[in-house]
Amino acid sequence: MNSSVVTPLQPVLNLRERVEVALEAAIRSGEMAPGELFSAPALAARFNVSATPVREAMLNLEKLGFVEAVRNKGFRVTTIRDEDVTNIVAVRRLLEPALMRQLAGDIPADAYSDLRATADAIVEGAAKGDLTTYLEADRAFHEAVNAHSDNPRLTSLISQLRKETRLPGLASMLATEELSKSAAEHHELLDLLESGDAEKAEAVMHRHIGHVIGWWAGRDESGS
Repeated sequence: MNSSVVTPLQPVLNLRERVEVALEAAIRSGEMAPGELFSAPALAARFNVSATPVREAMLNLEKLGFVEAVRNKGFRVTTIRDEDVTNIVAVRRLLEPALMRQLAGDIPADAYSDLRATADAIVEGAAKGDLTTYLEADRAFHEAVNAHSDNPRLTSLISQLRKETRLPGLASMLATEELSKSAAEHHELLDLLESGDAEKAEAVMHRHIGHVIGWWAGRDESGS
């Protein structure tokens, strides 16, 4: 296992949650590659914790389909099919851009300070190559924006789809122009939402989601 997988844990969460956040980020970004096998004691040693929170975290990730238990050996990172990723992206593109169109000009002005601070954290995570910070800030950003919707079923569904999205090429994007551009799109989206430009906000979100099957899957987007 690459030592870069172990990112400093976030102090605001309990131990199991901190371990799970770091492991989920490593799996989603491709740092822990599909097919690799990891034992709870070995991961625990790298995190300098007991094996119990690691096992608990891995069992939760198993429910998401990120890993599978291997008897007497540990957990294997599951292989993702291109078809599954494409299908998730297709559903997200039906939901999230339309929601941005609805929210444009409708988010309270006093909400933007916190949203911009979270967008700054995304940009900083990209600049530092800290994928755990990048992905957690990204999750927090989109959930905070979506929370202004009056449809909790929709926002819950989007959050679940985002959580299931795997980004196997993201780890290889560290310190690249593409990662910086995708991070900057969060500020671009906020500018459009605040100005009330519904059409462009919708377009930016459609493009942003497309990175899942483009840059974040290790594919060139120059022709898209």
